[in-house]
Order: sequence, then structure tokens, then C-alpha cells
Amino acid sequence: MFSRFSATCKHLLTEGSQKVLFRQVDRMSSKILHQTVWDSDPELFEIIKAEKQRQLKGLELIASENFTSMAVLNCLSSCLTNKYAEGLPGARYYGGTQFVDQIELLCQKRALEAYKISADEWGVNVQPYSGSPANFAVYTAIVEPHGRIMGLDLPDGGHLTHGFFTPAKKISATSIFFESMPYKVNQETGLIDYEALLKTARLFKPKIIIAGVSCYSRALDYKKFREICDDVGAYLMADMAHISGLVAAGVTSSPFEYSDIVTTTTHKSLRGPRAGVIFFRKGFRTNAKGDKIPYDLESKINQAVFPCLQGGPHENAIAAIATTFKQASTPEFKEYAQQIINNAKQLSESLQSKGYKVVTGGTEVHMLLLDLRPSGISGAKAEYILEEVSIACNKNTVPGDKSALNPSGIRLGTPALTTRGLKESDMQQVAAFIDQAIKLGKEIGKESGPKLVDFKKSVHCGEWNSKVECLRNEIEAFSEKFPMPGYDCY
Repeated sequence: MFSRFSATCKHLLTEGSQKVLFRQVDRMSSKILHQTVWDSDPELFEIIKAEKQRQLKGLELIASENFTSMAVLNCLSSCLTNKYAEGLPGARYYGGTQFVDQIELLCQKRALEAYKISADEWGVNVQPYSGSPANFAVYTAIVEPHGRIMGLDLPDGGHLTHGFFTPAKKISATSIFFESMPYKVNQETGLIDYEALLKTARLFKPKIIIAGVSCYSRALDYKKFREICDDVGAYLMADMAHISGLVAAGVTSSPFEYSDIVTTTTHKSLRGPRAGVIFFRKGFRTNAKGDKIPYDLESKINQAVFPCLQGGPHENAIAAIATTFKQASTPEFKEYAQQIINNAKQLSESLQSKGYKVVTGGTEVHMLLLDLRPSGISGAKAEYILEEVSIACNKNTVPGDKSALNPSGIRLGTPALTTRGLKESDMQQVAAFIDQAIKLGKEIGKESGPKLVDFKKSVHCGEWNSKVECLRNEIEAFSEKFPMPGYDCY
């Protein structure tokens, strides 16, 4: 494969440029500058190849992961990684930025086009390194130190960066530097309790309310969030990290009509590189008295990203975001996004038909949350046995859980498997594999006892090890039938 790759690169060069290149190479004293990783660091490359095989042979059901395109991989490994470009296009602290300026401006333009929003009403910063820094930049920009924020509680499906803390410890930096108050879901239905949110917000008087999730399987009611924010005079920030691809495709509700600020990652359902983006309103907003007040978010957010929190932007990642937004604007991507939802619904229905409890009773997006308390196995044990048979997911809290380290559920998502071409009938088989693994884990747990460390040991002992290996082989044979984007072996 690698010789073919080198031959292709050589073919792209003209005869004259080949001579110049080879003459330049000859002048270089250090050969490591021109060696591939498989030649210069075979030890590392073997590990990279092993990870590729894990992805190819396994069923990737982590809701926040996806398999990105060849075009994105091309950008990430391009010469753009060499360029330092602190500042914004046209206002850099370094020279030689004329081309990265063009790339960043193109990325901003495509970001607005992907979500069908106007440059007169929205601005965008494409420099955040990931979603967590993007969120922290927003708080830094508009919430003074120890100012108040409200986000969905982590055990109820929220995210660490929305202000999570416990009675004993402030877990997220957002709860250290800002005063956070969580809102909750109804413990019976698993749905966000908007009435309770309004009552709490009236008492707490937050500067910003975050409409965003990391494990919540229903579409958010942004109109209700807007009404609550208007009632208490708060900004509405939508964190659409998980659903940004679905929003771009128009297959779920969009936060842009009602929000003041929208943040996102670019690697989940959007299927791009690991990075973050911040959208912010321009023009005017209306306060509680009905007065028109100009937005002043642009300079505050841009300065919070740089120089306040970050250094030079990763221009290779920004190029990758640009091509991601181009892909997200195509009819093919819309079909893909709809298939993500169809697959998630099928997975939910198939698991429910086998007796599993899905929090909220189903899904409207790309993920679902299994409550395993009725199934007699913990989330940590379920995650481990699934991983041992080559199904990747993550343990997750369910409403009512007290510990994020020992939760009662697992989170399942369909973006990555949809990328590989799985359809509804395939998801029925995936549900059957999950069921077999959890039942096997439950039987092992009866013998090993309640401790996770003992459970892990038993999985690899005697009869249990043989059964695990047999199921793993069956799952890997199934998974390998589906294509994987990217390079063949790394």
C-alpha cells in the first residue's frame, strides 16, 4: 500500500518539480525528515495498525465517535500543521498567513452555509481546539468570574462543561470559576422538566442557560428554553455538539432560531475532525422591557478564544472543518443523517423488544440510554463485557444514579456504524449481539460476585473465556463485512 501511495504522490509532480524536489532532498542531511512513520518508528506504527484493526473488526457504538472522511484526513496531515497564525484573518501576529487566512475565511463562510444562517445575523469562530474550550470561551466572554450558569445535570444527561459538581468536589472547571446550578429531568419519564427549570432559574437568576446534552435521546425544545431565558433575562447558549450533523441535515430541530450563542464539536454526527466551533448573534436583541439592544458578543468571544484561552489555531484542523461543512451541505449527507436516526430508532426498538429499558422510552436523535437496573447488571460490567466481544460503548448514569463512576446504564450511538453502511436490518443483528453479551455478562456476574475487579478476572477464566472468544469471533466476522473510510491499514 505504501509504495502505491508514494507512486501516486510522485505521479502528481511534474518532471521539473520532481527534479527540484529530489535535489532538495539530496541537500538535506537528516534522513528522518523524509522517512515515513512505518520506516522511522515501526514500534509506534504497529500500535497504530492495531487500533485500525480494532476499529475495523469492532462495532463502534460510542455516541460521540465517528469515522471521518479521507478528505478530512488529508487536511489533518497536510503542510498546514506547520503554520502558526495567532489572531484572526487579516489581523494576525505572524507573517506568511495569506493562504491560511483564505482557508479560515472559507471555513467561516461554509459554517454559515451549512446551517443556512445569514452573515448579517450570525458570526462564527472556527478556532476552538475542541468543544470543551469552546464552551469555556463563551463563559469567559459573557459571564463574569463567579457569575451564574445553568446546565443539565451530568447524571441526567448533561455534560461536564455545563457546570458539573458533586457535594464533595467541583469536578469541572466551569463549576470552579463560575457558580453553576443544574436543572434536572423528570425521574419517571427521563424528560427535561422545563417547569422546574423555570422555577429554579427565577430563583437562581443565571447569566446564561445552556441547552445541550451528552446523553439525552430526545430533541430539545429550544422555544421553551428561549421563553425561560427571556423570563429571567439570561442568554441562551445551545451546545449542539452531539447533534450538529443532524441539524445541518435538517433532520432534527435547529437551535439557531432561538439561541444567542451556539457551540459545537465537529467530529460526532458532523463526521469531521476533532475540533470546536462557536456561533454568535449579531445585530440586536430584545430585553425584558422590549427595548432593542445591540449584541456585543463578537469581540468578546473572539478575544476569549484568543488571546485569553488559546494560542495559535490549528490551521490543519480548520481546513478539515471547512471540507466537513462542504460535505454536510450535500444531499448525500442528509441521507446519511436521516439513516443515523433510523438506525438509532431501530436499535432502541430491537432492544426494547428483548426486554431492555430505554430511558425516555425511545429516541429521536442518534443515541439512546439503556437503564440496566432491571437487567441485573451494572453499567461498568456491561461496558466491559461488550468491549471484550468487540462492541465499544460507554457506561453512563441514568436518572436517579448517585455515582458517575458506578452508573447503572450504557450509552449507545449510531453515527459511526451508519458511516460504515449499516441499515435497520443490520441494527437488529447488533441488538442481538448486545443482548447475547449482556446475558453472558450477567451469568459471569452471578459467579464472580459484585466487585468489578473480580468480574474482569472471571471473564478471562475457563469456560467463560471460551464463550467470550466465540461471541467475539462472530461479531468481528460480521463487522469486517462493512467498509471503513480512510487509509487501508492505519
